[in-house]
Amino acid sequence: MMKISKTAVGAFISMMLLGTLLAGLISLISTQQTDLNANNQSRSRIHNIADRFDNLIWFLQISDIHISIFRDPSRIAQFKEFCHYTIDRITPKVVLATGDLTDAKTKDAIGSQQYESEWRHYRDILREFDITSKTVWLDIRGNHDNFNVISVKSKHNYFTNYSVQGREHPRSYMAQVKKGNTIYSFVGVDACLEPGPRRPFNFVGVLDEPEVIEINNLIKEIERTGSNYTIWFGHFPTSCILSSGSENVRSLIKKDPNGLVYVCGHLHTLGGLVPQMYTMQKGGYLELELGDWKDNRMYRLMAIDHGLFSFIDVRHGEWPVVLLTNPKSALFFNPLKESTESMLQSSHIRVLAFSLSRIKIVRVRISQESWTDLKHVKGPLYVTSWDAQKYRNGLQDIEVYVKDIEGREKTEKTSFSLDGSKVAFGLLPRLALMSNVSCIFWSLFIASLIVYILPLLVMKYFHTAISAGLIAQPRFRGNLVKSWIRKLWILTTVDRIFWPMVLYPLYLIFGPWSIGYIVEDYIGVIFSWGIFVDGAFLPGSFTYAYGFIQMITFQIPLTVILINTVSTRYSQLSLKIGKKVSLRQAICAHLPFCIVFIIQVIMAYMFWLAYGTLAFILGPLRTWSLVLAAGVYYTALHLPDKCFRRAKELCFTKSETTTDQDAINLELQLEHSAEKVAKAN
Repeated sequence: MMKISKTAVGAFISMMLLGTLLAGLISLISTQQTDLNANNQSRSRIHNIADRFDNLIWFLQISDIHISIFRDPSRIAQFKEFCHYTIDRITPKVVLATGDLTDAKTKDAIGSQQYESEWRHYRDILREFDITSKTVWLDIRGNHDNFNVISVKSKHNYFTNYSVQGREHPRSYMAQVKKGNTIYSFVGVDACLEPGPRRPFNFVGVLDEPEVIEINNLIKEIERTGSNYTIWFGHFPTSCILSSGSENVRSLIKKDPNGLVYVCGHLHTLGGLVPQMYTMQKGGYLELELGDWKDNRMYRLMAIDHGLFSFIDVRHGEWPVVLLTNPKSALFFNPLKESTESMLQSSHIRVLAFSLSRIKIVRVRISQESWTDLKHVKGPLYVTSWDAQKYRNGLQDIEVYVKDIEGREKTEKTSFSLDGSKVAFGLLPRLALMSNVSCIFWSLFIASLIVYILPLLVMKYFHTAISAGLIAQPRFRGNLVKSWIRKLWILTTVDRIFWPMVLYPLYLIFGPWSIGYIVEDYIGVIFSWGIFVDGAFLPGSFTYAYGFIQMITFQIPLTVILINTVSTRYSQLSLKIGKKVSLRQAICAHLPFCIVFIIQVIMAYMFWLAYGTLAFILGPLRTWSLVLAAGVYYTALHLPDKCFRRAKELCFTKSETTTDQDAINLELQLEHSAEKVAKAN
């Protein structure tokens, strides 16, 4: 029988585990919908799409406005322009303001608290342009609107007094708009933490059981009123909403058979990494994250035209604004809620066009055919007849060109399909919107702990086994990897260094990280797995990300430095080296530790700005780790010879020690010669 090596078995097991993880990830972010009755449901929603100005509604979304009294006054100025020119020209039936209405950051941009003056700016702008008489303004809280707010009844919860909906709807709510015989429902999901801590531990939202019950009641109300379409909106993406109740946000939205889309903000396009963060959730609805107003000045135009949901994201100040509603983009077609038959049997292409001046030209062409002019029907609607059967197979490209009387022009391109041909969503958008960020943060934290602690414990076990004669002593001579394994082995024999470096990260899993004023004047306790404050428990989420950052910026680099420092100290004592070092050599030797230490000092300072002096003093995560780092580094530099007794006995054979000594003696001779040459010059 063929002998199978341990390496091969290990590789096979690793491949199996990796394959399982990848399969789980692919299953998680797959956009394949599970409802097998899609065709039956779509067939009941076939509409006669022609050239009439009916069965049509359009509305806007704006998110992450971040009105600030300290930064970027143009946010406020251009928000005024949006409330004036954009709303006057587009005349939306509804505007969804999906959270982070104010910035709530202190002047140093690290601390956080509610500023009433920021809320006054928000309220006064809406009043100045008489927004509530022009449209239905539906605003909802974001995490910034909830920084340092103990509850919705707190005097610091300015959303209640200064927003449009806050007084009547402090949390989740529903509004309905009726146009003709069609009822459109808009359901706002408030997943803000209660209590709402200061930043940074206020990044992920939670639906508790009372809020789950309230949303279920809203779904029942939708059914009772005979609503035709539902637009769900909130601040947090579903990937950033935990649930301490019986149902999660995705299952709740899935329960609504008329739910077309969930629109949100919060992620700010991940700093531009994912500018178009869209996906189709398995529950049969679109999820669309909108880029922020704060830095990117984005807003979204959406429309439901004869049952087809369409949208386009627009940068403020760019005109004309163009939205093709029939045929709709193949990427966003939802077979569970929409019908290709409606498009296939339609008689007209339909386009919504808006500009600061009167529209002069609206043209369309399909698959590089000649341009066709559209005629104006009413308001922003332009149409032209077409033979849909001509394009029934496969994906087709379509372009729309719009020009106003002052020469502003815009061309929009997309692909449509009348036979259900699919276009795939990008990988990064699916990861951002279909995953669970809390699970990702937890996985990163636990993985960093395992990667860090396991080698230390394994080497400690081997040392113990070799001491007991259970394992033959290995030889670690040769390449760089073996050299570092040997250095790690030496560190594991020095208990006064080994145990602090093992026990501290284990403490991060179970022990409190800090005690301080977490919300307003309420003292709380922060753990990796959650926060206790004012009798409430906030489950861990961003705390895991914080712990992961601590591991990769402090614990792991510090341990690498200590491994090398302890090994150097061992060589000094073994070879009786007492040579003085130059200032340059001392700087080079201590620079890595200084860099790691300074980074931790900066992070501790930022934690102090965020949570105050008490949290800084009673802070094992940040402040006490500085004491630990300084203590173990000083100890490593001044270890006595007796600490290396076990290392001398077991870590090296006599030949290895002799070889090491010869190498170091040669290095010292070369350095001595170099010094003589330098003095002679």
